[in-house]
Amino acid sequence: MDIHLLHGSAIAPYIDDLARLRIAVFREFPYLYEGSLDYEAEYLSTYAQSRDSLFVLALEQGRVVGASTGLPLADETDACKRPFVEGGWNPQRIFYFGESVLLPAYRGQGLGVRFFSEREAYAQRLERFDWCAFCAVERPQEHLRRPAAYQPLNAFWSKRGYQHHPELRTEFVWQDLDDSAESAKPMSFWIKELRR
Repeated sequence: MDIHLLHGSAIAPYIDDLARLRIAVFREFPYLYEGSLDYEAEYLSTYAQSRDSLFVLALEQGRVVGASTGLPLADETDACKRPFVEGGWNPQRIFYFGESVLLPAYRGQGLGVRFFSEREAYAQRLERFDWCAFCAVERPQEHLRRPAAYQPLNAFWSKRGYQHHPELRTEFVWQDLDDSAESAKPMSFWIKELRR
């Protein structure tokens, strides 16, 4: 397994691979993301345009099997920044994690931990961030597509030192599997203080 760290526009050769990976992984519960390459290109362009973005790519024999992203929250969309601004947080001091996606065959081998540690170390190297944050979708317990054995990642995130801040909320819009149109999904944030 090769781990590559890329920044900003250096991700351009991998955009299509990342788009396909995100669509494949986010089809699973809780995201249930129908996905489209057009949406992915727009989403990933935010990261490609940020000079201080980070892409952590896991490649096996040249094939992207996992990826994790991050960028300064100040470079994110208004939907991401708004809850922090309204809650009295300074977006300039927060490094935002976009996602960690990994094909099922490569899970349970420590790559999820590596994704978090690489992004945190990078945020510390930039020397202007006090916090790392990410958001996760909230689905009702009784959701029809919730697998019986589903385990949320809350314990994994807590073990990494992240605390849930349910008061920080936003909505992202995407089309669920089997739906005919896009709809807004509630998201809440998790935050960790960076140690100096």
